[in-house]
Amino acid sequence: MQTIHVAFLNFYKELKKEEVKKVISALQIQVKRDFAPAWGITAELKFYDSPKDVPAHAWQMVILESSDQAGDLGYHELTYSGKPLGRVFAGTIKHNKDSWTNTISHELLEMLADPEASTYIFRQHPNGSGILYAYECCDACQDSTYGYKINGVLVSDFVYPSWFEQYHPLGTRYDHLKLIKKSFQLLPGGYIPTYTIGKGKKWKMMNGPKVRSKIKSHAPGTRVERRKKGRSTWIKSKGGVAKKK
Repeated sequence: MQTIHVAFLNFYKELKKEEVKKVISALQIQVKRDFAPAWGITAELKFYDSPKDVPAHAWQMVILESSDQAGDLGYHELTYSGKPLGRVFAGTIKHNKDSWTNTISHELLEMLADPEASTYIFRQHPNGSGILYAYECCDACQDSTYGYKINGVLVSDFVYPSWFEQYHPLGTRYDHLKLIKKSFQLLPGGYIPTYTIGKGKKWKMMNGPKVRSKIKSHAPGTRVERRKKGRSTWIKSKGGVAKKK
């Protein structure tokens, strides 16, 4: 099993280094204990004081204060060198009284499962038509009310690869907390980017049942926009600093 190295950087002054390191420790347990056995992907997570200290081979997870994309509280993209880069806007999330730790767990796991946001699953209908589902492993159960705690830190529930497969028998485990009962099910507050083959030329969002929530922890706009466009149009970043438009 290949080990991915993920460097964490904090640019949100209200979060102390000790607090961030505690969250990283919980995320490390989640990745190795919970995520790796289900997905066959593991990672070593490490905090760095400065972008200058981050090794060239490392992926990055950056904690920032304010969202730079309307409606997005966390997303993942690529650096100039082509390495995956996750962004979480802890200040905006805390202002809206939601959990930034659940969000960073969500973005980390999705970055590990599909680093380029370019993988899709085709679900065929009996008439031959079908729907492409984005390979997002936390969206279906994304609401922070479905999270669970590791050493007091709230982390995100996530689906197993079986969620994207239709052939499994009754009783199959589809997500870590066993809240989902069948493949392609969306929990209340969940969503998944989809593309219907033969019925239009754009991605749209498929939503689960509505829930009364002050805010969605993981607004899906950026990932949907990236899947709509060619790779040459994607905005890239350098060391957690957005490329100027």
